[in-house]
Amino acid sequence: MNTFRKLYCLLALSSIILVACNSTAQPVNTTADPTSTTVAKEGIQTAAAVTPAVNTKGPKKGSRVLNSEVCMVNDAYMGKKQIEVPFKGEMYYGCCEMCVERIPKDETVRIATDPQTGEKVNKATAYIVLLNEEGSVAYFANEKNYKDFVASHQ
Repeated sequence: MNTFRKLYCLLALSSIILVACNSTAQPVNTTADPTSTTVAKEGIQTAAAVTPAVNTKGPKKGSRVLNSEVCMVNDAYMGKKQIEVPFKGEMYYGCCEMCVERIPKDETVRIATDPQTGEKVNKATAYIVLLNEEGSVAYFANEKNYKDFVASHQ
């Protein structure tokens, strides 16, 4: 009987770990949900859980997306406002508490490379474009760089 209890506890703990947010969180498949639910927890504003869904009203591949709807740790368009993470006068966004904690500590999640110029880009001020229906994004320094990139790849 004691063995079954241990096995049950191990299974429950494993399930919780598998469900918890990590760096492979799945973004919303190009869904733009105009309603965003937030709750306050210990002074931190947190976004409600993001559920993948298909919606033809969302942005199309190649469209600019709002910075506030991108998890900047996972580089993924999430389809709704993410958790705000102010850092050194800039606003970054994360999808979960792990991302919120990582943004101030890890410069690599705050910086991207502009695909057109190869320059480093601050994700907080970047021109962000949806790359595919899975929600991957690219960060450009500005709209001109994006348009030049598109023109050079046609």
